[in-house]
Formats: sequence, C-alpha cells, structure tokens
Amino acid sequence: MEASGKFICRQRQVVLFFVLLGLSQAGIEPRRYSVVEETEGSSFVTNLAKDLGLGQRELSKRGARVISKGNKLHLKLDQETGDLLLNEKLDREELCGHTDPCVLRFQVLLENPLQFFQAELQVIDINDHSPVFVDRDMLLKISESSPPGTTFPLKNAQDVDVGRNNIETYIISPNSYFRVLTRKSSDGSRYPELVLDKALDREQEPELRLTLTAQDGGSPPRSGIAQINIEVVDINDNAPEFEQSLYRVKIPEDSPIGFLIVTVSATDADIGVNGEISYSLFQASEEICKTFEINSMTGEIRLKKQLDFERIQFYEVNIEARDSGSFSGKCTVLTQVLDVNDNAPEITMSAFTRHIPENSPEAMVAVLSVSDLDSEQNGKINCTIQDDLPFLLKSSLENFYTLVTERPLDRESQAEYNITITVTDLGTPRLKTQHNITVTVSDVNDNAPAFSQTTYTLRVRENNSPALHIGSVSATDRDSGANAQVTYSLLPPADPQLPLASLVSINADNGQLFALRSLDYEALQAFEFGVRAADRGSPALSSQARVRVLVLDDNDNAPFVLYPPQNGSAPCTELVPRAAEAGYLVTKVVAVDGDSGQNAWLSYQLLKATEPGLFGVWAHNGEVRTARLLSERDAVKHRLVVLVKDNGEPPRSASVTLHVLLVDGFSQPYLPLPEVAAAEARADPLTVYLVVALASVSSLFLFSVLVFVAVRLCRRSRAASAGRCSGPEGHFPGHLVDVSGAGTLSQSYQYEVCLRGGSGTSEFKFLKPNVPNFQGHSPGPEIEENANFRNDFGFSIQ
Repeated sequence: MEASGKFICRQRQVVLFFVLLGLSQAGIEPRRYSVVEETEGSSFVTNLAKDLGLGQRELSKRGARVISKGNKLHLKLDQETGDLLLNEKLDREELCGHTDPCVLRFQVLLENPLQFFQAELQVIDINDHSPVFVDRDMLLKISESSPPGTTFPLKNAQDVDVGRNNIETYIISPNSYFRVLTRKSSDGSRYPELVLDKALDREQEPELRLTLTAQDGGSPPRSGIAQINIEVVDINDNAPEFEQSLYRVKIPEDSPIGFLIVTVSATDADIGVNGEISYSLFQASEEICKTFEINSMTGEIRLKKQLDFERIQFYEVNIEARDSGSFSGKCTVLTQVLDVNDNAPEITMSAFTRHIPENSPEAMVAVLSVSDLDSEQNGKINCTIQDDLPFLLKSSLENFYTLVTERPLDRESQAEYNITITVTDLGTPRLKTQHNITVTVSDVNDNAPAFSQTTYTLRVRENNSPALHIGSVSATDRDSGANAQVTYSLLPPADPQLPLASLVSINADNGQLFALRSLDYEALQAFEFGVRAADRGSPALSSQARVRVLVLDDNDNAPFVLYPPQNGSAPCTELVPRAAEAGYLVTKVVAVDGDSGQNAWLSYQLLKATEPGLFGVWAHNGEVRTARLLSERDAVKHRLVVLVKDNGEPPRSASVTLHVLLVDGFSQPYLPLPEVAAAEARADPLTVYLVVALASVSSLFLFSVLVFVAVRLCRRSRAASAGRCSGPEGHFPGHLVDVSGAGTLSQSYQYEVCLRGGSGTSEFKFLKPNVPNFQGHSPGPEIEENANFRNDFGFSIQ
C-alpha cells in the first residue's frame, strides 16, 4: 500500500510539471546557446549554475535535470560542476535539414522546490557537404541551325548545407561554342543556364562533351561536377555521293535469277532523315528494266531474268541515289556477260547385270554411253569409277564404255559393291555427273562348315534321365542360303564295341546332344565319338569335330563287405584270449566301394556292442581291437555291429556283425612260419578270390578238427569245461592262417586258430595275429591303415 501511494504521488508531480511548463512558455524569454555541428560528444556548452545564479552544489540538491521534446537527449547535465555538455555529436543536416537557423529547444527542471527554465541551442552549420548533381549525365540535342545567343536551361545541383556554404556559382569547361550563366530562382536557389556563343556544324563536330562544375561559398569551397553531352541535330545541307562513278562487273551467263551482280553505295554527310538514300534505275531502257532490278534501300543490283551470252554481251546501267530532300547523285554500272560451261555430261545405260557369280573370271557388268551438249573444251569428257573396286572401265567406241570385273569376286569377303560412275567434262568450271549402281555377288558353295571348337568336352553325371540334353556342338558356314544351312550327324565310333547309337543322339538342325539312356560311371567312365557338320550345297561340303563325354561319378553304390563274408552261412566267430592286452587286434573288417573319389572313401565305426567300451574300431582301416584289458567279469560271447560308411553326398553305408568269443588259458603258442613264400595274388575278379577264400576256410576247418581231437586226448580232464581250446605252453601246436596282403590289405596277416570244443560246427577263430617282428616293434603299429579297399581281397591258410 505504501508503494502504491508513492506511485500515485509521483504521477501527480509529473502532471503538475507539464501544466506549469505550459504556462511558463507564455511569457518567459528562453536562454539561448549555440554549438557548431559535428562537435564531439561531452563537449562544453555552458555552466547552468552560473547562468541561473545558483551555487555549484545547489543544482544537485534541487534535483536539476534537462528535458527536451520527444525525450531526445542531445544534452546532459553534470550535477557536480553544473556544466551543460553535449550528449552526442550533432549533425545539423540530420536534425534540421534545410531549415536555417537550426534551433533545438529544451528545459531545465528544478524539482525541490519546483522551478523550470526555457532554453534554446542553435546548431551552427559548417561546410561539410559538397554540391551533388542528381543527374550526373545530361543529354542536350541542339540543331546545327540554332543561332548564337540561344540559351538552354540545365539541371541544378543540390547542397544540404545552408547560407554561404550552399551553392554560389556554376562553371563550364573551356570550349569554342558555349558558356554558362548562374541564375537565382525565387526560392533563393541557384541554377545554371547554357548560352550558345558560336554556330554549330554537325558535319565538322557532331557532338560535344562538356563538364559542368557547381561550387559552394564555404571556406574552403566544395564542388561537384556533371557531364553534359551535346548532340548536334542535323539539317539537310549535303547531296549523296557514290563511292565510284563507274562500276565494272563480269557475270556468267548461267547466273540464276536473283543473282547479286553488284552493290552500289552512296553516302550523305547528313544524318537521320536527311541522310537516308534511295536507289533507282536512271533513264533505263525496256531491256534493262526487264533484265535488272535494284534494291532502293541497299543498292543491290540483281538479275531479273536469265542472261544469254549469244544474244547480248554488254549492258550499261545508270543508277541514281536521292536523299529525302532535293539532292541526288549518279553512277554507271558496265556489265559484261561471260560464256560458261553450263551443260553437265549425261550418262545412258545400255546394259546392266546386277548379279555376278563369285569366283567367275572377267565378267561384263554394264555397257554405257556418255555425252555433253557443250562444245570444244567444254564438251570433252572423262569417265571414271572408284580406284578401290575390283572393276575396270574400258573404252570401246567413241563415248562408249564397258564395265567388267578385274578379278574373280569373293562373296564371303564382300557381298555387295556400290559403284559410282563419274563423268566429268573439261570446261571451266568442270561439270560432272554421277550414276550409282549396285552389284551383288551371288554365292557359290566354296566354304565348308567350321566348328567353333575342334574338340568338345562334355560332362554328365551318372544315373541321368534318358533324353537328357548334355551339350551342343556348333558350326558356321560363311556361304549364304542353302549353302550355309548346316546339318549335324554322328560319325561311326572308332571302337566297334562302343554302342554309340544307344548312348547319344544329335539334333540334325541345331547340334544339340542328348543322352539316350542312363549312364553308369562304374560301367563306363568316358567315351569319345566324332560329329560331322555338312551344308546343303551342291556338292555338299562338311567338316568334323571330336566330342569327349566324361561320366561323373554319383554316390550310387553302398560299401560292400568282403570280410567277414556275408554269404548267409554260419556267422564267423573271433577268439580272443582273456590275457590279451589293450589294443589287441581281434580282426579286420575289409570293405570296398564301387564308386570313385570321395564317394569311395570308407570309414568304420562301432555301431553296437554287447559290452560298450570293451572293443573299438579304427575309423580308417577297419581294425577291431580291444580297448582295455580283459577281466573275468567280461562276458564270454560278444556281438559287435560295425558300420561301414562312404564319404558321398548323401553317404551310403553297410553293416557287418562280428561274434567274439573270449577264451581262457590260451597262451601265446607259435609255430615256425612256413618256408613257402606267400606270393601276391593277381588282380583277378572278385569271384575267384571268394572261391579261394572258401577253400582255405574249409581246409582250415578240417585241420582245426584234428588239432582239437588231439587236445582232447591229451587233456581229458579239462575237455568237459567251457569248451576252451588250450594246451601246455610250448607243447600245444598252433595253427596259423595266413591272409595275404593282396587287394586293399597292405600286408600279410597270420592268425592262430583253434576249434571251439563241443560246437559241432565248422566255426573257427582267428585268435591272434602273428606278424613279422620289425626290429622289435609291437605288431599293432606295423599294420598299415587303409580306408580305400579294392575288389581284389584274398587270403590263404597255412
């Protein structure tokens, strides 16, 4: 509430101040001060304390301040000293423009007690602006007939300064024709006026360029300039004049209508309308008027009709040039008509053969005659054809020519010739006539079809579907038409055993090859045959190419187990002594694959076992070995299922079942190796090896029976036991089975065998392999791993 009361009180004081201020302006004489414009800010104007008769500190106590209209504070009051100072630099032209004098009114207000004083500040002008012409380039058009003493008002300059600093006089640059007067208008401003002192002549000096200077009365004076361009306006005071009084021209008689003969030209010293010239034929005869015409504006003389040298050889033509007034000029044009070679030679075809067979000797193409209506040198003729063509142009009779072939033509090199027969006379200028003919070379069957390759290699995967497109052969013939139509056929095979007709066929039209039946890589890996391409010309021409077909293997054969044999007989049982150490070789699974490459890479794995962890199968060679030491807790009989898998995509596999019997008390009996060396079996068919293996097994069985009986007689007390086959160490004769290293086995294996007591069957077991002792090494590492087995496996019994 207290702040609100102070605000209302303040408003009342302001209202009271303006009321008193208005009343005071009625009778109190204001105090006057002056300052020169462009004086820097904070410059001293006066000391208000002295002017108002107040003490130095009384101003600040009474709250003195300076107020101006519109709150534009051009002045400021120093409360401490009482000095009135400029608040900013003052520009008289900005504050007052052209008003003179320039007075700024302000008030001095004393608040406590309330008192105010009127004052004026006069801004004194200085000469800080130069005169400026609004139009710095003035154009005056003055007729050359203007008399001396004629005056021409000019545009004045502007100067924002006032008084003596404004424009005082005008000055013109020195010249022979004009002077300038400085006139004063009713408002006090000065303007220039141009006075002609001497008559003008446009032909001598068509234009003048003067400089007008406006100068003010300041100290030092300033000035501004403008350019005055004076254009002297022409009057008709000159007659037209031709560049030549006599023109001589020569024109050929064959010049066309409208042909430009000559252009006459006249000039007039006058300009504008007075200098405009028109041309016309002067006192022309009827023949000249019919033959020639002239352009009235340009002076071009052209042919109006065809000339004839034999009738008129010379023309004399008079030409008049007239300006817009009464002045004119004249000239003469002498025209000589020239005889020219105006008839071109003509060609007449008497005979023409369009089609010429290739490989033909000199053949007649055309018979023609030439002529020219001109006489003497203009009527003599030369007849030619292009130099780069295999044709000759022979002259037979006068003006008769025969066109023949220069050498046999080859259609495959160029099938068509465009021949231009050119006939030229010997006139000046030489005229020529050209006649174009087209000669086509007809085809002869002189090119055999050519294969794109001399040998083609095609690849097809086995087990393909019949009628499969396996590839194409392609031959082209450079001839055309029927001579270029190629048919394809198969040549008889070089091998009479190859049933080519049942293997492939060929499309006679496009050379596409098809497999007629499904191919088997295992039966036929590759075959080769010939293909013939013949055209339909007469006689027909042909060429040959060789095609080699490679059958790509597909994984279509599962592995086949050779050992143990899978022939449906009683299963083969392997005997293993319980004293065998870990890594003991029980047997080896031997298998082959009819495929090739990675499709025949075999791997082995133990699929099932009676007691897992007791036996293991080597993945790469199929050897079945014990994985640990045997114990009494292990079962007597074991059944192993071995999986044989190839590396094809998708892989194929086969399995084989092995029966293993653990025996006790079977020591390591050895018999001397037989002295008969095991010879490698020849690479016979699989059936032969199977027969040999079966005979060996049968012999081994009989021999094993005899051994078994002997053991029973010697060890009757132990014969009724679990059917084990044993004997005193060093006394029981062992029987060795030798499996030769033929086929996919890398070396020979020897196995000890014994017959299972009480079995009543022909089973026998390979108990332990006996291999030669290579410098004291154990037998296991000397058995070479081999994953790729062939069909030549075999073994023998010793």
